Amino acid sequence: MDMGGHSHGGDMGAPPSMGGMRKSYTHMTFFWGKNSEILFQGWPGTRGGMYALALIFVFVMAVLVEWLSHCRLIKDKWPRLAAGFLQTVLHTLRVGLAYLLMLAVMSFNVGVLLVAIGGHALGFLLFSGALLGKSEKTGDLPPMKC
Repeated sequence: MDMGGHSHGGDMGAPPSMGGMRKSYTHMTFFWGKNSEILFQGWPGTRGGMYALALIFVFVMAVLVEWLSHCRLIKDKWPRLAAGFLQTVLHTLRVGLAYLLMLAVMSFNVGVLLVAIGGHALGFLLFSGALLGKSEKTGDLPPMKC
């Protein structure tokens, strides 16, 4: 049967090949395994070392989101314009990293979900002041709202 010039070789449910490229499918349920695609097509692929690197990358991104949520870089004596500009840059970085984390978790890989949660937990523990009993003003940015 001719389907717009594409032959499926007897498998009527298979999508056509795109220029001879390997076709991969996105998981729609959570799964365990190192053979996954996280954030970019083909990354980390099927190499176990690259999967571990991807998990470390996701973990560090989660810790950075928490650091940006609690950091105190803006000094009280700074001019309002400079403080506002830096606060905008910090907010943009935090939101961008949070969206990247969300997309990584949407790979539905359980390992990615666990390291993202672990990164947020460790980052909060380290930077919120709860560990050291700090009760000063919070960070430069308002809390993220869910």
